[in-house]
Amino acid sequence: GANLISVKLFGELEFWFSMVKVTAIIGMILICAGVLTVGFSDAGDTATVANLWNDGGFFPNGITGTLMTLQIVMFAFLAVELVGVTAGESKDPKTVLPKAINTVPWRIAVFYVGALIMILSVVPWSTFKPGVSPFVKAFEEMGFGVGAAIVNFVVLTAALSSCNSGMYSTG
Repeated sequence: GANLISVKLFGELEFWFSMVKVTAIIGMILICAGVLTVGFSDAGDTATVANLWNDGGFFPNGITGTLMTLQIVMFAFLAVELVGVTAGESKDPKTVLPKAINTVPWRIAVFYVGALIMILSVVPWSTFKPGVSPFVKAFEEMGFGVGAAIVNFVVLTAALSSCNSGMYSTG
């Protein structure tokens, strides 16, 4: 309910929530890049980009699972109504909004796809188990034990950000 006080407070909270998420993802990408450079993880497995196509490649069990997952991924991007809500709060929406919207594909490529490529290069997809975060598993495989706590903190921050945005957009 902090966003009911002022738009400025909502923006400030979202800035810090986003900063936590972006910093964590960049950190994950850099740590994975370091492990790929060395070529092995703490568990003794070889970290290589070949993990991306080993064990059956991108669709080892067919494309059905990917298509089913696509529904979940698209749901994650359904907060586009916030663009319209924030347009009314911007000082210069004709300049700021197109600039922000046009950078979205690059941000998705770097933060989502880039992080997944790095994680899957370090830890083969076949070692992941249901109910365990791939990011937590990757940090454990790399010998970075505190990574699980960091990932859980980031997930909590993302949940708070989502709640904050939902309250702002619905009044």
